[in-house]
Amino acid sequence: MTAELVRGQNHPLSQSRLEIRVSAGTPIVTAAALGDETGRIHGVEWVAHPGAPTRPGLEVSRQAAADHRLAVDLDALADTVHRVSVLLALPAAAGSRGPARFGAVAAPFVAVTGLDGTEAASYTVTGLDAESAVVALELYRRQGAWKVRAVGQGYAGGLAELFTDQGLPQARQLAGDIDEAVARGLARSVQAPPSRPSDGDRPRQTAAPAHRPDQGAGTAPQDTPDPAPPAYGGRPAGPPGQDGPQPAYPGGAADPSTATTGGPIDYSHPRRRNTAPPPPPPAAPPARPGQPARPVAGDATGWSMDERLYNQVWGMFEDLARTIAAYRSAVDFAESRMDKELEQVLADPRSRIGSQGDAAREAARARQDQLVDQAREAFDRDLAQLVAEADVVEPALPPAYARWDNPVWHAYRVPMEIPMALRLGDLRLPEADRLRIPMLLRLPLERGLWIDSGRADAPDGSFTDPHDMRRLAVETAVSHAARLLAVHPAGEFTVHVIDAAGSGAQPLAPLTRAGVLAAPPAQGAAGVAEVLSRLTQRVDLVQMALRGGAADSLPPGFDTSQQLLIVNDFPHGFDDRAVNQLRYLADEGPSVGVHLMMVADREESAGYGPLLDPLWRALLRLTPVADSHLADPWVGHAWTYEPPLVPPGSQILQQVLTLVAEARRAWGP
Repeated sequence: MTAELVRGQNHPLSQSRLEIRVSAGTPIVTAAALGDETGRIHGVEWVAHPGAPTRPGLEVSRQAAADHRLAVDLDALADTVHRVSVLLALPAAAGSRGPARFGAVAAPFVAVTGLDGTEAASYTVTGLDAESAVVALELYRRQGAWKVRAVGQGYAGGLAELFTDQGLPQARQLAGDIDEAVARGLARSVQAPPSRPSDGDRPRQTAAPAHRPDQGAGTAPQDTPDPAPPAYGGRPAGPPGQDGPQPAYPGGAADPSTATTGGPIDYSHPRRRNTAPPPPPPAAPPARPGQPARPVAGDATGWSMDERLYNQVWGMFEDLARTIAAYRSAVDFAESRMDKELEQVLADPRSRIGSQGDAAREAARARQDQLVDQAREAFDRDLAQLVAEADVVEPALPPAYARWDNPVWHAYRVPMEIPMALRLGDLRLPEADRLRIPMLLRLPLERGLWIDSGRADAPDGSFTDPHDMRRLAVETAVSHAARLLAVHPAGEFTVHVIDAAGSGAQPLAPLTRAGVLAAPPAQGAAGVAEVLSRLTQRVDLVQMALRGGAADSLPPGFDTSQQLLIVNDFPHGFDDRAVNQLRYLADEGPSVGVHLMMVADREESAGYGPLLDPLWRALLRLTPVADSHLADPWVGHAWTYEPPLVPPGSQILQQVLTLVAEARRAWGP
């Protein structure tokens, strides 16, 4: 059974290999200190921290984040070690906009679990105020057995005061080293993605629908995920959609390979696998008698405002899908009922002609109109409520979820941690043309993107000139790439471009002019071969390191950031070897942080035959113009997708890229 500890309470540990999960409402720094029988730390080599994340028997997170997983192997500790203290601190890096004291944030939650996820003990660190560092709990050896104790000892002087109290002579120097490592992000390593929970344990907050790329021609929607049962609280759960092609909207948890440590991002809270729900959403303002409740931004369940908004957007998507399904069903029923009544009239020769037949036809049409009017009234009422909710939610969205015309972008600052999701555009249905639902993709990316520069099925039947389609496709790719750069911390996301023929030079100018690319766009067959060879070697190297359990032994200076390759005008400049390398990146790259964004017309590569079918299926198809090719997971509506283009004349994209470039230069090479 799980022991929920209070300050000073202890509990025996039955396993030697443990995972310590830390969850907080703001980015925090984690560390672990080894101590002797008296608790004294003998030197800096006895502390695992972001600048030195691994020690014998210990591994901690490498950057500040709201969620952490620390690995502990008690059997691997030296005989002189009798205590392992788990330390939490608020980032003290220069320019940090985070809170300066724990009293201003939600109480951190710490859980000790086995490798199988079984929770042994947990502790919510309450009672903190001016403290900026805290010893959350300690594992200690007593008479040959290990126990865990809830400590909760805070220090207003931060890590320097904490280490001094623990008897470390180099306390201030070590605290400064940790602050510098967090500020500059010098200590990063590639890790395998986190283990995916079973379907029964996967909560709504980390589950979401998946859209699949087109499998063939036709106008029927192809990107239809599978539904899933409801989870606790709020609206029903979204489908996991993780066993087939990966999700487009709103996304899902990473499809993992087996790992013993957490991945670069993990939003699962230790308690979500229990029956305890997250904190309740804020209550809506009281409504007038007979009036619907006024909508509130963030009224879904979740552990943070971003997560509540994410789940609220997902709920709006589901509500609109079901509302329109009910309306269409009612209209179809009214028409089928009228047709049946008219057939009965025509089947009787006595009522087929004359005033009696005319009256029967009028009565059938009147009943149809009445049913349709009733359905329309209910639909208009539900739609009005959703529109009112969208009017409240849209202005409250953070930059990662917001449109380019949202004023939130004017206050943009390079983030300290990766958000839950990224907006890829909007979704709408013809009956509710005024309502746009944000299309959110979970991060980190789990599949590549394909910006289709071929002909799209425009809802209004219009046709876009092929040259304009190519230009719009590259502009859409630039918009997506700019968003990905903007939502990652400085130095955590690197973009490469292959433009073999140089045809995308003008629309790619915002990226090249801002200086956010790893190198100028590669051109010609030689440039294509060089970039593909470098990225495939990177995938091979990281995979070998992970499989060998040596993720920290990568070569010095190895760039561990997420990598994005934009390929324009495929298959120009690609030979058979390059095509195979591209397929390899699409299949194997996402699991080790290498992602693909194709800007291509599938018809132009038809000469390869079925060889490239797996490539297109592995990518999420998006279009540079409005196109009806996505479907919801419940009733299969053909949703119109609208890409997230920058408003004409707006300089916001260039302003954001300038800030990203400045942050990259400050972060260092």
